[in-house]
Amino acid sequence: MTTAAAEAAGNAKRAGTFQYGRILLICLGHFTHDIYSAFIAPLLPLLIDKLGLSLLMAGSLPVFMQAPSLLGPFIGYLADRFTVRYLVIFAPAITATLATLIGFMPTYGTAALLLFCVGVNIMAFHAPAPAMIAHVSGGKVGRGMSFFMASGELARSVGPLLVGFGVAEWGLQGLWRLMFFGWLASAVLFWRLRDVSAKRAPRKNKGKPMLRRFARVFAPLFGVMLLRNMAVSSLGIFMVVYLVDVRGFELTLAGGALALYEFSGVGGALAGGTLSDRIGRRKMVAGAALISALLMLIFVNVEGALLIPILIGLGLTALSVSPVFLALVQDQLPENRATANGLFMSFAFGIRALNVLMVGALGDALGLQSAFIAAALISLLSLPLIVTLPATPAAKHEDL
Repeated sequence: MTTAAAEAAGNAKRAGTFQYGRILLICLGHFTHDIYSAFIAPLLPLLIDKLGLSLLMAGSLPVFMQAPSLLGPFIGYLADRFTVRYLVIFAPAITATLATLIGFMPTYGTAALLLFCVGVNIMAFHAPAPAMIAHVSGGKVGRGMSFFMASGELARSVGPLLVGFGVAEWGLQGLWRLMFFGWLASAVLFWRLRDVSAKRAPRKNKGKPMLRRFARVFAPLFGVMLLRNMAVSSLGIFMVVYLVDVRGFELTLAGGALALYEFSGVGGALAGGTLSDRIGRRKMVAGAALISALLMLIFVNVEGALLIPILIGLGLTALSVSPVFLALVQDQLPENRATANGLFMSFAFGIRALNVLMVGALGDALGLQSAFIAAALISLLSLPLIVTLPATPAAKHEDL
């Protein structure tokens, strides 16, 4: 057998297996990348003081970072047809560089422009990366997606701790020292993953028109996400501001609370998709929405050590649904994975931007305490819409 034939045979064999090494490397890139994109929320109290921002203006800064989500479907479409692996490989380095320069921004406008550039790079990573995971997961795509989503949740728990350490050691303008971890991650990804594709396999049949299939999934999903994610978005963006300004926490302790919430989301992300395989996607989303809303109402009314189990419960439930939504999209649109994922990411980031603006406006008008209560109640309105999601029967227990 020639060298080329042997290599082809090896590639074919790997294509049907769950390639732990490559999957863990992509998840490492996701983890490193999302650490830096998680810097902004913990820094909002400092940026409010430095730039003289209202809550609405402060809440709009993450919106500028999320606005490029509109590019998600386009990037995903390209990933379904061309090899865009280098977007995934170099994204951690670029996001690390941009995010750690936020302390040098002298005005609201320059900070917004910088975060818009960060957002472009975030979408360039998140649209094709799950398609790469699917490409190296063989027949266990669900398991690969669980690993991928959990690595992102873990990053969002480490990010506030790392940026808190950086501010304590070097100040807001000294955060640039942290960018080099991102460059190291990109170097490792280039070394090991430069031959991995995010390109889809050719379609064997056309089936229903693509636009009709996409509308069947995303029309009801938009309504569910817009309402249900009010609680999630308000906690992820404004928790530190709320704990510092309303509850009187020190910035480090408030950042630790956010980290605990996000770290608990790692367990939620790992369990959510697996549990939805057993009980069905819609039941999982409905249960998580109900429990997280109730816990959020408790969160704004408890003190001291009681906050710890509430934050853990919120992380487990509020952050467990994203992999379920993504699994639902993958179930319904298996022949356009990257395009569907890009559109899903566009929905997720865009809806989060709307939610943040709504909570920021409510916070300015009523105070963050009342805004958090309103967000929890609004999220309960998603329950009647969840039944309109495409039905996905609970999977048989394969490879559990």
